[in-house]
Amino acid sequence: MRREHGAVTFRLAQVLTGHGCFGSYLCRIGREPSAQCHHCADCPADTAEHTLAECPAWALQRQDLVAVVGPDLSLPAVVQRMTESDRAWRAVQTFCEVVISQKEEAERLREASSQDPIRSRRRGGRRRAFARLIPP
Repeated sequence: MRREHGAVTFRLAQVLTGHGCFGSYLCRIGREPSAQCHHCADCPADTAEHTLAECPAWALQRQDLVAVVGPDLSLPAVVQRMTESDRAWRAVQTFCEVVISQKEEAERLREASSQDPIRSRRRGGRRRAFARLIPP
């Protein structure tokens, strides 16, 4: 793309790809037992689109976003607005940083308080497995 502004951050990439702290993604990779949204009672599938445009838990943060990018928060519309203006890019990036960091913290708290093995985070097992393959 021919633009002179904006950089894709870790949390912005999560929203743009749907690979991140979303119930539907975490369920798909086996980290959550269901795809439901933990932040609202009405949504059976927490997706990037749900987080960006619908979830009432993020209504306050969404107000600032809508003021800059407009009411259409579908991913194609948001990406188009982001590429057109540095102000829109920064608004989307700020929304993603604030909301996804809060979703990540809530996920860490669920993991820490859960006895369910599906929710426990793997710690170093993959690294140790590969270390055995490296010759001395």
